[in-house]
Amino acid sequence: MAASRYRKFLRLMEEWPADPSKRGRDLAVTIRERVAHGFRRGENSEINEKECDRMYDSLNKIHTDFFREKYPRLKDSSATGTSIEICKMVMATDTITEMEKMNKSTWQKIKDSIPWRSAGPGDDKS
Repeated sequence: MAASRYRKFLRLMEEWPADPSKRGRDLAVTIRERVAHGFRRGENSEINEKECDRMYDSLNKIHTDFFREKYPRLKDSSATGTSIEICKMVMATDTITEMEKMNKSTWQKIKDSIPWRSAGPGDDKS
């Protein structure tokens, strides 16, 4: 039975592409890692069938937009009023990294700009 479940997860992963703008934070990559860990021996892996089916059904509902179709939104907007394109741009890893650099405290910026050197064996610390 693990063989058929393994193949179902492989099909799901093929349909769920990784988003290169979310390096280190992408759900598709996390799913691939969890499946690889859960099915270490491929089709011959020992698994908890009930838990495996529950997880597959949940991931499949996310992938197929089950709840988006079941509960359609009246307006296509966000809490901030921005479009989905703007939200994707803001949540990209590169943008988040740039924002973190901009939000460093003044003290952290000064600390980062000083070329620190470690004390050598003959250096006096007084």
